[in-house]
Amino acid sequence: MAANNSVKSFLKLLLKIAVTVVCLWYVSSKVDWAKSFSLIQQSNWWWLIFATILFTASKVVSAFRLNIYFRNIGVQLSEQKNMQLYWLGMFYNLFLPGGIGGDAYKVILLNRTFQYPAKQLTAAILLDRISGVVGLGILAVIYYFAVFEGGNYATVLLIAAVPGLVLYYFIVKKFFPSFVKGFWSTLWLGLAVQALQVFCAYAIMQALHINEHQTVYILLFLLSSIVAILPLTIGGLGAREVVFLWGSNTILHLTNDATPVSISITFYLITLAISFAGVYGVYKAPLKKTA
Repeated sequence: MAANNSVKSFLKLLLKIAVTVVCLWYVSSKVDWAKSFSLIQQSNWWWLIFATILFTASKVVSAFRLNIYFRNIGVQLSEQKNMQLYWLGMFYNLFLPGGIGGDAYKVILLNRTFQYPAKQLTAAILLDRISGVVGLGILAVIYYFAVFEGGNYATVLLIAAVPGLVLYYFIVKKFFPSFVKGFWSTLWLGLAVQALQVFCAYAIMQALHINEHQTVYILLFLLSSIVAILPLTIGGLGAREVVFLWGSNTILHLTNDATPVSISITFYLITLAISFAGVYGVYKAPLKKTA
């Protein structure tokens, strides 16, 4: 059984690497990478630092949100321990994508250390992910409306967001009743997380001296974030760039433009740098039974 799991993990890693390579190859065939990195090198470092602070803040809020889900099922972690566990999960997701992912690691560690039910832990982390997608979806619909000025079904999507939220609430109430009490707090925190990352994207554009088409680029950033959540590539690398490239060609009719890809690459580098801080938890266990 262990051998089979190892083979499956290895095959998943190979698949992720293959999809990432194909995505990057496709983008490379359309965009000059040298020009893209040149834009990054010429960026305003103060704005990049501010973007990094905003991204870090979004992850801190996200960790608080996850701890609400944990507490809904009786998992009592201090915010400090939860933060350490969250950052370690980020590290595993980006730097060890083929083995135990960050989310699975949290479940295993909490289950082994405190004997919390794995099924409830998995549900908590799943809902945490879903709340992030919901926040992305709400902001994406708003920006879609702004970009297309109500056209291309934008008004319909905006109106549909309200019954969509109601449906989401009843799904949680029906299938995850333990988490209903934290529904609204996690929803607002989910929106706060994505709003901070949107501000981060604005700061990146300022750093790269991008002053045109900002609303479109934010829409593409939100859509690319939704795609990056899917476990198809390593840390969303390649998938984000494809969305930015496709969107800039489709909406703005820009071809061979390194600008949108530069936004995506810069965001990925910031994610990489902040997530690497989680390596601390590899050498010092974030959880002990006395926690």
